[in-house]
Amino acid sequence: MTTIAMTKAATVTAADFDTQVLQSDVPVLVDFYASWCPPCRAVAPEVDAVAAQMEGQARVFKLDVDADPDVEARYGVRSIPTLIFFKDGQVVDQVVGAVRRTVLVEKLQKLQSVSD
Repeated sequence: MTTIAMTKAATVTAADFDTQVLQSDVPVLVDFYASWCPPCRAVAPEVDAVAAQMEGQARVFKLDVDADPDVEARYGVRSIPTLIFFKDGQVVDQVVGAVRRTVLVEKLQKLQSVSD
């Protein structure tokens, strides 16, 4: 049986957040999560699927709020999972709670089409 490596959301931390997210030349989705959070675990496969589907068109990251509370505070994240969409270094949209991949992909595609 052949195993196909699936692209997953990359991890981003406070140390590389500005470079990876704010300076990106494509739209970015950041999943603010915690390992102990059941809704975060439920949405994780959806976020990974978005990363695979949008590879080359958008970037998808996960940020552990327990490891990087300063970034969580910087963006006013009060509930997790919170999924924040960035374009040209600015927050342009966000979703709080578990959501289907189709919603996330649609939002990223709209952001991408604006830049074309």
